[in-house]
Amino acid sequence: MASLTTAKAAGKPSVLVDTRVIYCGDNLEQLKKFPAACIDLIYIDPPFNSNRNYEVFWGETKEKRAFEDRHASTQAYIEFMRPRCVELARVLKKTGSFYYHCDWHASHYVKVMLDQIFAENYFQNEIVWRRHYSHNDPNKFGCVHDVIFYYLGGKKFTWHQQHVAHAESYIKSHYSNVDENGRAFQLVACSAPGDGPPRRFGDRELKPPAGRHWSWTQEGVDELMAKGRIVFTKTGMPRLKQYLDEMKGVPLQDVWDDIPPINSQAVEALGYPTQKPLPLLERIINASSNPNDIVLDAFCGCGTALVAAENLERQWIGIDISPTACRVMAKRLRDVCKLREDENYWRNGKGFVVRDLPWTEKQLREIPPFEFENWAVIALGGIPNKTQVGDMGIDGRIYPLPAAPAKSGKAAGELDFMDEWYPIQVKQQEKVGRPDIDKFETAMQRAGRKKGFFVAFDFSQDSLTEIDGFFRRQHAVIVPLTVKEILEERIAQKLA
Repeated sequence: MASLTTAKAAGKPSVLVDTRVIYCGDNLEQLKKFPAACIDLIYIDPPFNSNRNYEVFWGETKEKRAFEDRHASTQAYIEFMRPRCVELARVLKKTGSFYYHCDWHASHYVKVMLDQIFAENYFQNEIVWRRHYSHNDPNKFGCVHDVIFYYLGGKKFTWHQQHVAHAESYIKSHYSNVDENGRAFQLVACSAPGDGPPRRFGDRELKPPAGRHWSWTQEGVDELMAKGRIVFTKTGMPRLKQYLDEMKGVPLQDVWDDIPPINSQAVEALGYPTQKPLPLLERIINASSNPNDIVLDAFCGCGTALVAAENLERQWIGIDISPTACRVMAKRLRDVCKLREDENYWRNGKGFVVRDLPWTEKQLREIPPFEFENWAVIALGGIPNKTQVGDMGIDGRIYPLPAAPAKSGKAAGELDFMDEWYPIQVKQQEKVGRPDIDKFETAMQRAGRKKGFFVAFDFSQDSLTEIDGFFRRQHAVIVPLTVKEILEERIAQKLA
């Protein structure tokens, strides 16, 4: 860890952790590298199986990629998120705040998990954001909202009350008076509950109503009188001119219906499937952080939280497993925030950097086999096996869309684990041969699977011939994927 003097000399805003950095990779592994209690505000919007299958054209390269949320069961999703939330709680400062954005599919299970990790006493709000104006959901009420769970890191925390504009009906009913300058105002009482002494209002000495006191000291009354802000009713009681343009508005409540979703015509729209509107993130960041605080988004997608943090003069860190998403958010920071992606600028606290973009084939050949397996499975959007010894020829699983419960009760796990999945086999070898395919066929048949994925650096002609024969004999599909195809993100159609 750098000393405070060294950090300041290098232009770094934090001595605990590097900021203005986008990390490409599994957030669980990256979070483990962060020191404890180093982040002021965390916002995450993790993907979940919401039956969405997107074809997206990305940025300047027009790269076409299918985005599918592959957590096909609530249990798989919670198992994926729990260790990540444990790490997020570890890196959150005791004075920090945590926001978890999700929809109706698993929000109730997420709340239970977060209560266990952050403690129920530090739960603040279940925020409802209306993300659609209407939704045609057959045979049920339309699902038009997301949920954002808001937790604290400790008893002392940053909070800035946010306000929204008064409703037009309220303005018409309460601010019907207009002064000579065209300013709308209402007349409000000058007293509050509790006994108090009389005050002089110009040449009048007035006692407050019984059981009340005047709202200001004598100096305050004199100042308001001099500004013409006090008027008298026909009964002689003072009233304060409260101008509409001086009011902050209504304190924000836990239902947010004033921020519309991103649509294809929106100026900020990037085509990213789950892109959130910038005002939504700006509201959260304004409420729960101060300038130069560190904001972390560990599932940052197209980088809306990072842009909002930069606009509001916060420090930020982004993590995403998709190299394409990392490139898109880097371009967005360059184009929208006018930041320079440059190592030297970053070292002097001015620009930003992207770390750990895709491995090269050479690097992947040299890493340990189990690490290579995890890389390949995660790159496909799958979940690695918990045990890598005795895996019966299956290194990971992909959960397709849509998926439905096949079992229930104890046999399925406490959250009714789904039984629809595709096996993944990974071989860290130059060229997969027929014997390797034969073994995977046996594993697929044993597991009762009709489709599987095989990852290697290359495949022999014999192996490809056997894959074709397996389909003809068993009507089962093995999809061969090369490391090069994964690195170049040319796997969308094969994963469909």
